[in-house]
Amino acid sequence: MANSPQAKKRARQNEKRFAVNKARRSRIRTYLRKVEEAIASGDKDAATAALRAAQPELMRGVTKGVFHKNTASRKMSRLSARVKELG
Repeated sequence: MANSPQAKKRARQNEKRFAVNKARRSRIRTYLRKVEEAIASGDKDAATAALRAAQPELMRGVTKGVFHKNTASRKMSRLSARVKELG
């Protein structure tokens, strides 16, 4: 348990950060799920549109520190390869 005022403040800040990061991570996963669903349905136009919408959201997660840059790049690369296969 935090005892000093500094540690108590840090604990409060960590809770806020955790909530914001959790919401952002959830939103990104939703975008990625939409791409997955479009790929599963076999609709290339919908999959391309969903991928275009997901990309800036995923990269924003990188700049905000939710995901590592390489993780986001890997996800984008794999998804775009799967969308390209739909042809």
